[in-house]
Amino acid sequence: MHKPAMLKLVNASKRFAGGEVMTTALDDVDLEIQAGEYVAVMGPSGCGKSTLLTILGMLDSPDRGEYWFDGTNVAALDEARLDDLRRGRVGFIFQGFNLIEDLTVEENVALALEYSGLPAAERRARVAQMLEKLGITHRARHHPSQLSGGQQQRVAIARALVTKPQLLLADEPTGNLDSAHGEEVMQLLQQINAEGTTVVMVTHSSTHAARAARTVSMLDGAVHP
Repeated sequence: MHKPAMLKLVNASKRFAGGEVMTTALDDVDLEIQAGEYVAVMGPSGCGKSTLLTILGMLDSPDRGEYWFDGTNVAALDEARLDDLRRGRVGFIFQGFNLIEDLTVEENVALALEYSGLPAAERRARVAQMLEKLGITHRARHHPSQLSGGQQQRVAIARALVTKPQLLLADEPTGNLDSAHGEEVMQLLQQINAEGTTVVMVTHSSTHAARAARTVSMLDGAVHP
C-alpha cells in the first residue's frame, strides 16, 4: 500500500505585490516529500526557493492550491491552527542564525520550548542534552556575539532540534560560514536525517546538494523534481 507523502503541494501558487507589479514566487507547484527524506532545493536567486520553504514550514500559505502536511490540508487554516500544527513539529535553520543577543546560548535554545507545556526540569534537560550533542556545552552561558559563526549556527541548529521536530527546514544554512564550518553543518544535517528527521534544505551549492538523497530544481517559481 502506497504511503501518503508527509509534505504534498498540489497546484500551489503564491504571488506578491510590489508596487504595481505582481511577482509570481510559486507557479502551480506540485511536489511530494516523504517522511525521512533529505531533499535539497536549488535554483537561481529570486526563483522562489525561500517562499517554498516558508510555505512548507507553514509560516505562509499559498494563494491558490493545496498544501498537505502529514495528512492535513493546511492551505486554508487560520494562523492559530497553523501555529498549533507547526509548534514542536517543524524546526527552522536560517542563514542569518536569528539568535537573540540579550540571551545566553542555553536561553536561546530554551526559547523554542517556551510554549511546549513541558515541565521546567524536562526543558532544562532537553536543552543540556542538545548542547552536548552539538558540542557547545562549554558555551552555554555565553552570548551570541561571543561565539564564532560556526558556533552560532550550532546554537541555531540546537534551537531547531530541541523540540524534536518531524521536519527540519534549512535556508542556506552554510551561507555565512567558511568552508570548514560549512562542512561541519552539512555533516550535522546528514546525521539528523539519518536519525529519522525529514530535512529540506535550500542551497546554492551543488556540492552540498549532492549530500541530499534528492535535488529539486526551481526556476521562475516552477519546480522540476
